[in-house]
Amino acid sequence: MAAAADGLGSIAIDTTQLNMSVTDPTAWATAMNNLGMVPVGLAGQQLVTDSICVPGFDPSLSMMTGITPINPMIPGMGLVPPPPPTDVPVVKEIIHCKSCTLFPPNPNLPPPSTRERPPGCKTVFVGGLPENATEEIIQEVFEQCGDITAIRKSKKNFCHIRFAEEFMVDKAIYLSGYRMRLGSSTDKKDSGRLHVDFAQARDDFYEWECKQRMLAREERHRRKMEEDRLRPPSPPAIMHYSEHEAALLAEKLKDDSKFSEAITVLLTWIERGEVNRRSANQFYSMVQSANSHVRRLMNEKAAHEQEMEQAKESFKNALTGILTQFEQIVAVFNASTRQKAWDHFSKAQRKNIDIWRKHSEELRNAHSEQLMGIRREEEMEMSDDDSGDNPTKKLRVDDSALAAQAYALKEENDSLRWQLDAYRNEVELLKQEKGQLFRTEESLTKDQQLQFLQQTMQGMQQQLLSIQEELNNKKSELEQAKEEQTHTQAMLKVLQEQLKSAKELAEINGHDESQANEINVLTVALVNQDREKNSEKRSPGLKSEKEALLIGIISTFLHVHPFGANIEYLWSYMQQLDSRISANEIEMLLMRLPRMFKQEFTGVGATLEKRWKFCAFEGIKTV
Repeated sequence: MAAAADGLGSIAIDTTQLNMSVTDPTAWATAMNNLGMVPVGLAGQQLVTDSICVPGFDPSLSMMTGITPINPMIPGMGLVPPPPPTDVPVVKEIIHCKSCTLFPPNPNLPPPSTRERPPGCKTVFVGGLPENATEEIIQEVFEQCGDITAIRKSKKNFCHIRFAEEFMVDKAIYLSGYRMRLGSSTDKKDSGRLHVDFAQARDDFYEWECKQRMLAREERHRRKMEEDRLRPPSPPAIMHYSEHEAALLAEKLKDDSKFSEAITVLLTWIERGEVNRRSANQFYSMVQSANSHVRRLMNEKAAHEQEMEQAKESFKNALTGILTQFEQIVAVFNASTRQKAWDHFSKAQRKNIDIWRKHSEELRNAHSEQLMGIRREEEMEMSDDDSGDNPTKKLRVDDSALAAQAYALKEENDSLRWQLDAYRNEVELLKQEKGQLFRTEESLTKDQQLQFLQQTMQGMQQQLLSIQEELNNKKSELEQAKEEQTHTQAMLKVLQEQLKSAKELAEINGHDESQANEINVLTVALVNQDREKNSEKRSPGLKSEKEALLIGIISTFLHVHPFGANIEYLWSYMQQLDSRISANEIEMLLMRLPRMFKQEFTGVGATLEKRWKFCAFEGIKTV
């Protein structure tokens, strides 16, 4: 990095060699016009600052690689303080070098496109170089981005530059879009627009793979160290037998706290074959010490068994008390379900009482079964103890005591049998009630389904009736239309006969053609009059008050639109008043009243549009 800093320091900006004042807007506009670019900024405005250099790059790029970032405030470096935050657009500035000048692109243009960055990319492609650009000039420009390891220049206007670190590639990409001009020449061969992009290189990919393998090795080593740290410690090694160790072990065997550890060592020594004629006495004493702990262990076991019996007895007593309270609660519910009190409760209260009673009975049965199981275990233990007693002890028991105990056991057995029968009966009743409950639920679901089906059937019947009514109306209208058609045909025949007779009379009497024309006009007027009468008869009246209200609103709406309105516009207005009305319903209503509303076509071709107009005043005038 020191070499890179020295290299960058040697390319310091020499503003004294510039003939053009950078802060002068007129000189700046002239230079941009010479390059064929539109100057950015207003007249009299300072476009760039006095410190014209490469803007600072993101220091986090160098922090990711573990390399100390360059301090942009070092004197002699061609860098400026860090750029503004990302939400503020970065304004690129002019970069002056000894052999060339780089002009920034238009900030209004989109940023130059780049390809996807290859892994471990350290090489960039630089296109759009001036034809007269040499390798020294390219190195002078791009050395500001970092240490260059190789430059491969083509005969054409591009080259490949490989940097020492990956973060330097991002600095080189920053120069993409700059226009490069050699010296102060305006020749085309001395200028060109730079295009910097990521390039794929086998050396970069190989180094990246090596780095990834190194990171993988470090990760495996770290995981192994973590596993070794979390692995439980190995048991301590058993020391070899010696008289000194045997004496220490004999002391440990006498200590209750160290007995488990010492007995393990003793077992290992015996299995190894350390017992011989010389050490037999020591091992015998140690085995004797181990045997002395048997009495202590039996005493501890007896103490724990006594604690367990006391705990069982307290649990049984508590369970008996709970069962007694459950019996009382069930008795309360059974008393509440009798008719004397049951009739005074409401339907909801009865339902809740019934649910509570069933729940309490289930809990009582479960607790009683648990208590019976405890008693059976006690009886089995007592029978085992009796069978395990010695015959001498049995002979000592008095016969009267045995008889009393047998009688008590018999009574308890009978009571338990009766309780078991009662519980079985209750279980059967509960099963029957559950079956009835399931049946009632199934019947309820079936009743609901039947109700839904009946409702749908009623709705379908109503729809069928309405459709039949509409069909009857249509049939009656069709019959009226047929009658009117036959009537008009008869009228036409009569008029044709009259016309023929009138023509014959005119020929006989020698009338002129003008009189015949008058007769024809008269007949046509009569036919039209008859048609109008038929149409008046055919047009049905208003069906409801709603249609009259709609006609009034539509008439008012179309009256204030003298050029008419299409059906969509009219429907959107009516939707605000009544959201249930449809465009088809409005159009049918307009078509039923031809003397009030008429339809016209406006526009040509693709702009052809149908509009409805209010024509009631014209109809009144013609009538």
